[in-house]
Order: sequence, then C-alpha cells, then structure tokens
Amino acid sequence: MRTWRNTFTVLTCALAIGAFAVVAQADVVSVPFTQLSGITGGAIAGTAVYETDLSAVGLTSILSISIQDASFGLGGAAGQFSGFDLDAIKLSTTDCATAACAAGLAGLAVFNFPGGTIFAPGVQRVPTDPKLFGTGATGTTVDNTVATLGVFDGESTTAIPGAFGFLSMGDGGLLSFNLTAPVDPAGLHLYIGEVGDNGEVAAGSVVVRDTPVGVPEPSSTLFLLGFAAAGLGGFAWWRRRG
Repeated sequence: MRTWRNTFTVLTCALAIGAFAVVAQADVVSVPFTQLSGITGGAIAGTAVYETDLSAVGLTSILSISIQDASFGLGGAAGQFSGFDLDAIKLSTTDCATAACAAGLAGLAVFNFPGGTIFAPGVQRVPTDPKLFGTGATGTTVDNTVATLGVFDGESTTAIPGAFGFLSMGDGGLLSFNLTAPVDPAGLHLYIGEVGDNGEVAAGSVVVRDTPVGVPEPSSTLFLLGFAAAGLGGFAWWRRRG
C-alpha cells in the first residue's frame, strides 16, 4: 500500500508548468493529503481513502469545494471510466487513521449531491463512450443514484453491469460542490476516495472558498492550470477570502 506525503508549492508548479492564474484577494496554502491504511468500497473492495486537515486553509468558513483531475493517461481505464474515479467525499470532525473508519463516518450533512454539484467532464481516452460513468443523460451532470458520492461503496470494476458507486471525472475533469451551509474548517477533515487504488491523480488543484462556486471572482479563474502532482500527495489549495 502506497502512502503519499509530499507537498508541492505553487512556485514549484509555476516552474514546471509556467501557466496559472493568480487572483486578487486569494492566497495559496499547500496542504498534504495522507493515504489512510487499508482499503474500503463495495463487495469488490478497492477504494483508497485520502485525508487532509482543513485547519490550515486560513478561512473562518467554507461554502464550496472543488477538485480537478490531473491523470492525463496515468492509471485507470479508458472510455467512460477515464480519469480519476471518485468514490465519495466527506467532511468530518473525526480524525480517521484507516479507510474503514472513514467509510463508517456519517460525515457532515452539508453536501447536496443531486443538485449542489457543478461538473465539467474531462477528456475520455479511446475508445470513447457517449458519456462518463456516473454522469447524467447529457454527461455534464452527476447522477448520484449511480455515483453515490456520500458513501464509500464503489465497486472496483469496469464491468457493465457490475460497476457502481463512483463518478469517473475524465482526464482534466472538474467537480465542484456548493455546500448547503457554511462550515468552520478548524478541526475539520476532508476525505476523498479513489476507486481502484491505482495511483490516479485526483487533482491538479483543490479549491476551498468561503463563497459558493458561481459567484464572480474579481479577476480570472481560481484554478491552477495543468498542475499534476505525483499521486494524491500534493494539493495546492486556493483559499478565497471574501
């Protein structure tokens, strides 16, 4: 079982990529994710769970979270299963050391998975399918009856039927969650599950804001462009101050 504990600074990203948007009234904090011991998931258990403590983001409240895939061909499958396969996302004040512990958490009831998500699908690897797995009819929304993003229940398989309980984001896909109520990040832990435990990169950036996604920013986008960290180890957090 691999554990990723590296951190990547925005300076490193700038040198490696050379293009990202800097926004007024925004700061950057590097926050490490840690892979918890063990795996969880459905009957075919294969979900790796990663955790980070949000206390360091420096906001008094959080109203939205965005994650972006940066797989770009690393790990995983093709077609409708391209990119990072998100089993679940949870917020909790409980600090877990194992995947089983995270799976058993009720989590804070602040996610509106059917109606509070904004999804920009990434690119499918060939051979392509009409839409990514776990998405709605148009492929641009989340079908949470399939994705079940509030529960670590992803079946680690691409067999149809058989696959269940996750969302495939596509290479470079972007998924944002508008929370139903502001939450205090002090002592708050974020858990993300990767179906398959195959080293796909969950995010080129993880963004936490004290405003909902969709509120106009004073300049360009908050998201870093093209930042591919190794595994899930290094996430650059943009923290938005109102």
